[in-house]
Amino acid sequence: MIIDIQVQAQSDRLDRYLAQELPDLSRSRIQHLIEQGQIQVNDQVCTSKKVTVKPGERITIKIPDVQPLDLQPENIPLDILYEDASLLIINKPVGLVVHPAPGHAKGTLVNALLAHCPNLPGIGGVQRPGIVHRLDKDTTGAIAVAKTDFAQQHLQAQLKAKTARREYLGVVYGVPKTESGTVDLPIGRHPVDRKKMAVVSIEKGGRSAVTHWQVQERLGNYTLMHFQLETGRTHQIRVHCAAMGHPIVGDPVYNSGHSVGVNLPGQALHAWKLRLQHPVTREAIEAIAPLPASLTTLLQVLRRRIAIAIMMFCLAICHISIS
Repeated sequence: MIIDIQVQAQSDRLDRYLAQELPDLSRSRIQHLIEQGQIQVNDQVCTSKKVTVKPGERITIKIPDVQPLDLQPENIPLDILYEDASLLIINKPVGLVVHPAPGHAKGTLVNALLAHCPNLPGIGGVQRPGIVHRLDKDTTGAIAVAKTDFAQQHLQAQLKAKTARREYLGVVYGVPKTESGTVDLPIGRHPVDRKKMAVVSIEKGGRSAVTHWQVQERLGNYTLMHFQLETGRTHQIRVHCAAMGHPIVGDPVYNSGHSVGVNLPGQALHAWKLRLQHPVTREAIEAIAPLPASLTTLLQVLRRRIAIAIMMFCLAICHISIS
């Protein structure tokens, strides 16, 4: 598909201008097209997103056809929290990749969805049918899936408008000094390790990221935290917790070598609650995903350690008193 645009507005950076003119394309998608040489300004290929376009100039965008993946339905059990003709909410287990990617061509949530919902292909695109938002492979919890095009667009609009709420529970290392707070730090691709995300300034390509947090339970040198996302950047909670100096327990990427002494299958982070408006009935829906066994076990171990520490302290005090 080829799109021609005559610049009418005041001078602006190329990627920013196109993001405003083409709301169906994300700014990151536009930047990717620029990097691929798919965008021309006045018939000259533009390879820099920082080029300034001026009124009267002509922009040509070539959007390559999406190459569909050979997705096959797979009979993978799903823990369904809610389902009707328009919407499906699943409690994703640890280790389940959401959609196919290099190294994960099968055995994903999408493969399971294609078996569960035969009419799903094509909803929201052939590569990620029905997927409205995602969870990391080793993050558990509630994830919404659209079963119609209308539901897909409606749910994505809720996420963009921040009317849909995603709440997480996680165990972090250390003890925050306050009971609650907000991390407002932009996130972008790590400048050296491209497989990681990092706090990156807006000027260097980072995107606004806001995480609200609250202490749920103090567990010695660990803390059970409640998180609410205002934005939805890749690895957002994990990066923000590491930036606070309190990385998520069991996080293999951002935990700086900490160990809790408990064998966890993934990071101790769980998408606990999902609140949204039903795309058809407009009724409020709240789905709560029960904690996975691994996180429940971790909390039990940490609480037991505290109980033992308190008991030993009391015994020591009694011994001193008797002496």
